[in-house]
Amino acid sequence: MAPLAVALAGLGTVGAGVFALLGDRAETLAGRAGRPIRVVAVSARDRNRDRGIDLGGVAWFDDAAAMAREAEADVFVELIGGADGIARAACEAALDAGRDVVTANKALLAKHGTVIARRAEASGRTLGYEAAVAGGIPIVKALREGLAANRIAAIYGILNGTCNYILTEMRTTGRPFDAVLADAQALGYAEADPHFDIDGIDAAHKLAILTALAFGTEVDFDGVHVEGIRHVSADDIVFADELGYRIKLLGIARRTGHGIEQRVHACMIPQTAPLARVEGVFNAVVAEGDSVGTTVYEGRGAGAGPTASAVVADLVDLARGLRLPVFAAPAVDLLPAETAAMDRHVGPYYLRLMVVDRPGVIADVAAALRDEQISMESMIQRGRAPGGPVPVVLTTHETGEAAMSRALARIERIGSVVEPPHMIRIESLVS
Repeated sequence: MAPLAVALAGLGTVGAGVFALLGDRAETLAGRAGRPIRVVAVSARDRNRDRGIDLGGVAWFDDAAAMAREAEADVFVELIGGADGIARAACEAALDAGRDVVTANKALLAKHGTVIARRAEASGRTLGYEAAVAGGIPIVKALREGLAANRIAAIYGILNGTCNYILTEMRTTGRPFDAVLADAQALGYAEADPHFDIDGIDAAHKLAILTALAFGTEVDFDGVHVEGIRHVSADDIVFADELGYRIKLLGIARRTGHGIEQRVHACMIPQTAPLARVEGVFNAVVAEGDSVGTTVYEGRGAGAGPTASAVVADLVDLARGLRLPVFAAPAVDLLPAETAAMDRHVGPYYLRLMVVDRPGVIADVAAALRDEQISMESMIQRGRAPGGPVPVVLTTHETGEAAMSRALARIERIGSVVEPPHMIRIESLVS
């Protein structure tokens, strides 16, 4: 049978990893795919860079879009990155030229996924993106195939290994956020500009894709509520442990009576929950289906090996002739995204306050909560410093986000509260 001919755009860490994996495992992959898979063309910015791979006999294109249009290939693999520019232009050019596309580009799909899916399916092509979400974890295949019989109620998880590494190190070493972030950068777990990771953008891209796949909706990145982990302190982690929780940055999509919640933020989760035990740079995703119940998927979410593995898995499916709708349902049938507003969220909360240690302070705080019908579950106060600042930690029973926001604004105006309140949402996940 004729080989599956691949045009590969982007020869960075992942692209070189894909090229090497296809070469090193050629015989095994041919047996599993039913035919050989061969890279016939590549494109990258620097032709002369030593990438540790032999590009002899492979056509070189300086322009990825030109390669997408002109290379004698069956499938175009996009590993360039970026939501717009050459990455989008090259993917669209490949689809218009009658080629399938495989991408690891979460930003592209989060911003333009619905449009690109419709373009692919209208031209009779398919779009593979297993590598765009959670690296080596086959969560796209699980949702699109393995859980096809289920109505998904919720999908959530640890979607960013950098944040998970930072929070793990803060807990195990007691060191502050800035110091651990610097270590993560030195180790290559965080970029020199870590904004996309630590401010939750990377996780939000992935969550928007998972939401469309799980719930059959158009991709709605703009509907994701996004917060990062900059505000999480070493004190918060200590108090969380005392209260029986771990702090994790989670992406959560859940059906509610007001639409589908899409939110990324730091959460306190029970120490007994499966996600609480996922440490370091690992990712994990939990799906709750009406027939299967709760399923948990864990693995490395980034890096050359795991991401290349996911790209090659999509290529094997294409070589076999497996063609599925991009987001499980045909793109023309995807429902409009009806995202629940964040102020409709209901749940328990953790609050950490720095207050002047004098009579009446706690009464003022309690009054602000009482007036918003917020019930306290527990309170921790450490030590005494008459006239000086002391930390006070409160947890609440379930309450509405809007009410909590109003209470926090009022608490911040109390003269004895010496810094803005720190709030972390508590999630009572399946144990």
